[in-house]
Amino acid sequence: MSRVLVTRHLTDGGLDPLDEAGFTLVRRPVDEPYTHAELVAAAPGVDAILCLLTDRITAEVIEAGAAGRLQVVATAAVGYDNIDLDAARSCDVSVCNTPGVLDQSTADVAILLALAACRLASDAERDLRQGQWTGWGFLDHLGRDLYGSVLGLVGYGRIGREVARRAEGFGMEVLHHTRTNTGYPGYVAELDDLLTAADVVSLHVPLTESTHHLIGARQLALMKPTAVLVNTARGPVVDEDALVVALENGRIHAAGLDVYDGEPAIYRRLLAAPRTVLLPHIGSATTATRTRMARLAAQGICDVLAGRVPPNLVTS
Repeated sequence: MSRVLVTRHLTDGGLDPLDEAGFTLVRRPVDEPYTHAELVAAAPGVDAILCLLTDRITAEVIEAGAAGRLQVVATAAVGYDNIDLDAARSCDVSVCNTPGVLDQSTADVAILLALAACRLASDAERDLRQGQWTGWGFLDHLGRDLYGSVLGLVGYGRIGREVARRAEGFGMEVLHHTRTNTGYPGYVAELDDLLTAADVVSLHVPLTESTHHLIGARQLALMKPTAVLVNTARGPVVDEDALVVALENGRIHAAGLDVYDGEPAIYRRLLAAPRTVLLPHIGSATTATRTRMARLAAQGICDVLAGRVPPNLVTS
């Protein structure tokens, strides 16, 4: 009987494909993460691991598992930077992710952040809650219009395209940048040119060596002083120290972030930075979306263990 290690508790129904296949689920009675040592110890005794983006599936975990019975690691996330792909390839362990099922929810949050940051919603709410609002004032809480502005998408995959579709409802002009020409209208070949033109810059790239600190001091200096930066991709894509300096100096108007470098720990200066909208990585956080994510990861495991090639197999 195949055994599957499920590292955290998931939404109701998320594990149905594994239950229907009759697999034995190995999981904690309480929703607590496995330590690295526990993952290394557990990996040889299971055929599959269903993990989350917060689980570090290192070479040591994969090699230990491959020395036993491990055949597949599936992450209930689009990004898979938490998994050592080189180790997985060398050990012939398949890796699956969950593309497509969280595009809508994450695109919604990108627009939420863009709108809230443009209109300085967090600052306005803080003043209200702290009793600093004394009544309507003509010059109070003046933000920027999202309507009619220029949206610059860095990355133009599924989520980026969904953000573009939503932006049309705000009458925004949409530009996008990728490493290769997409052939779609609005393509900008150079990132620098996109940054100088956009009123809202929204990040939608995977975390790789080439995208680590893709947005740093030099890139922020290219942006308009009225511009907003939005990040729903991965925290390390942005140099947070440079972002704080840009916000403190008024170099950019505001920022809306759902992801952080080193999360769940948040850079203290970022927490205190002006004109920021900060969310705790909720891009995919709806019951329906998280359930679809869990089911797709689980189905990937079922396919691999049945000798099928799953559509969500990571091949890069």
